[in-house]
Amino acid sequence: MTPNRRPRSAPNERELRLWKVGRALTLAFAAAVLVAGGIFYFLVVLLDVKEIGATAKLDAKTLFDLVKLSFGVVAGAGALVALVVAYRRQRVDEAGAHREATRLHTERFSQAVDKLGSDSPAVRLGGVHALAGLADDAPDNSLRQTCIDVLCAYLQLPFTPDPGTDPAHQEEHHRYLAFRKVRHTILRLIGDHYRRPKGTHRSWQGCDLDLTGVTIDGDMDFRGAEFSGGTVSFVGATFADGDVSFRSTTFSGGTVSFDDATFSGGDVSFRGAEFSGGDVSFRSAMFSGSDVSFRSATFSGGTVSFRFAMLSGGDVSFDDTTFNGDVYFDGATFSGGTVSFRSATFSGGDVSFDDATFSGGDVSFGGATFNGDVYFGGATFSGGTVSFRSAMFSGGDVSFRSAMFSGSDVSFFSATFSGSTVYFDDAPFSGGEVSFRSAMFSGGTVYFRNATFSGGTVYFRSATFSGGTASFRSATFSGGDVSFDGAIGSAPQGLLAAVGTPPPSGVTLPSAWLLSAP
Repeated sequence: MTPNRRPRSAPNERELRLWKVGRALTLAFAAAVLVAGGIFYFLVVLLDVKEIGATAKLDAKTLFDLVKLSFGVVAGAGALVALVVAYRRQRVDEAGAHREATRLHTERFSQAVDKLGSDSPAVRLGGVHALAGLADDAPDNSLRQTCIDVLCAYLQLPFTPDPGTDPAHQEEHHRYLAFRKVRHTILRLIGDHYRRPKGTHRSWQGCDLDLTGVTIDGDMDFRGAEFSGGTVSFVGATFADGDVSFRSTTFSGGTVSFDDATFSGGDVSFRGAEFSGGDVSFRSAMFSGSDVSFRSATFSGGTVSFRFAMLSGGDVSFDDTTFNGDVYFDGATFSGGTVSFRSATFSGGDVSFDDATFSGGDVSFGGATFNGDVYFGGATFSGGTVSFRSAMFSGGDVSFRSAMFSGSDVSFFSATFSGSTVYFDDAPFSGGEVSFRSAMFSGGTVYFRNATFSGGTVYFRSATFSGGTASFRSATFSGGDVSFDGAIGSAPQGLLAAVGTPPPSGVTLPSAWLLSAP
């Protein structure tokens, strides 16, 4: 889905708008009278003049003062007329200068666009620099945006792939490299201009950037760039080769979309990037070959979406990342490669992996902290390894309702569940290995109500149940291996009733719990 473009300024935004002379003079005189009256009233109050004698005579001195006052009024009126006329002349001159600047800009723009259509790579390169310079010197934001749009449109044009280094195609190969240089120059210029502080000369911050469907087949450096207030689109873009860096980049207040983008080669880094305020979407993006890093990135405010994303190869890292807003991985597929959320912090918003599929590769939430609401409802763990080792769940709700554990190795080793409500209700454990070894359940509430243990291996060995509530009411144990061996604390609610005494084959309970059975 291509994000909505924000409305641009109307072409005639800076056209001359002047009142008629009569109206302008009338309003000016009215304003002058009001100001004079205000001053007179202020003087009367200040000097405490209470009244003027009704019998005062009009002597020569008073008459002379009235004559001077009359001339002063006439002179003031003339000055006011001159001021209004001067103002109108200044506005007319400014409008004329703007029209002249726009005309010159249009001429230069046409020449630069003609260069972009040249068969010579060198001429096209000149056209690129000419358009970038025009964007810098544009009389208004509308004309600047037009120049940026043309540069983006050039990147969106289809191009002939590299024919290879075979001597028979040497000329085509050199031509490909030359035109590739033009595209990479545009990307470099974009990065340079978005790094400049907003409001300064040559800064493009706040402008829209439409790179829909663009193929990035080499290095792209957006390090330290700031995308604020505008719409940035990488919808359907392909990151196929080279190093692409969004390191320490700031995405704030606008809309950024990587929907349907493909990360299939090279390294892509969002390390230390800051996503705040606006909406960032990686919906249906495919991570199939690149190493993509969001290490130490910050997601605060706004919404970040990885809905239906496919992570099937390469390494994707969210290590040490902070999620303070809403983040969605609904329907995402983790089927290969390595995806890491080690030491990530989820707080202040909803984090959802509802209906996500973990069917291959390694996914780690080791040492992650969950302080908000986290949802894995309906998720499928059918292959690969998923680790919540030493993760901390405190505050908010964590839901694995109806999650299916049928083939993955899922580890909650040494995880801490305290002060939050964790749901494994209606979850079927039918294959693979799920381990809660040395996990600590304290303070909050953990529900395994109506959970089904029918296959695979589930360990609660050496787990600690202290404070709070852990409930296995209406759970079913019909197969597989379930072990509470070495567990510390009293038996969770409903566990003995669900297991029965003596416990069936494959279920191991501490002797202290069996002795306390009714």
